[in-house]
Amino acid sequence: MGEGSCPTNSASTDDLRPFCHSRQDVSNGDFPPGPHIGVIDSGHASAQTPRVAAARRFTLTADGVIAEAAAADPLGHGSAVLDAIASRAPSARFSVAQVFDKRGVTTPLQVAAALEWLCQRGVRLVNLSLGLRRDRPVLRQSCADLLAAGVLICAASPARGGPVFPAHYPGVIRATGDARCAVDQWSWLDSREADFAACVGAATGQAGASLGCAAFSGHLAALLATHPAAANDWLLQWLRDHAHYHGSERKTAP
Repeated sequence: MGEGSCPTNSASTDDLRPFCHSRQDVSNGDFPPGPHIGVIDSGHASAQTPRVAAARRFTLTADGVIAEAAAADPLGHGSAVLDAIASRAPSARFSVAQVFDKRGVTTPLQVAAALEWLCQRGVRLVNLSLGLRRDRPVLRQSCADLLAAGVLICAASPARGGPVFPAHYPGVIRATGDARCAVDQWSWLDSREADFAACVGAATGQAGASLGCAAFSGHLAALLATHPAAANDWLLQWLRDHAHYHGSERKTAP
């Protein structure tokens, strides 16, 4: 799955609000205190189930978006994203929204419904290692709703090319990959394309902006684990101040 790889939906459904049936969660019991992270992607691997508090699959039908029991990750992309976050924030627990089918295709309505569910789940941070080339009102509004509720949203943004969404909605953290970064490093790019970046590689072979975004979400989740009551502005400023790289060239002390 390449960066910015969420295909656009037809014009007839772009302005509709998501209509979700079946609000029941698949929950895996009690979890110790730790940051609650939402992941919207292709699902998770069975081996990751102990980390997953709840998982749902969001499927588009003629009547709207149906929330169903999650299936096995058909692409491996969501599993790699979850690993990238969990390896940096071991205490994190996850709610996983499965929106991609086996072709790597989804729609704005599915992503919007997933965001609504994650807001109901009470997540503190949402990672979206995906992007749309065109602005969609339903996705814009769902992101605005979460941001208004104080939820952090981190979305993938390619380091080159035009803007993608939801990364370029106001208030969304734009993240990409940075080949300079080791696994425990991140950079503050402050560029037209992205705010932050992190390690691009993964043991699974997945790479690029989508995994860089997940790695940065992992760093943010780790900070949330040690400062659970911190304000969003403080968290982002701390990450700017402690970035290993500032901008596209200059290296700073850790």
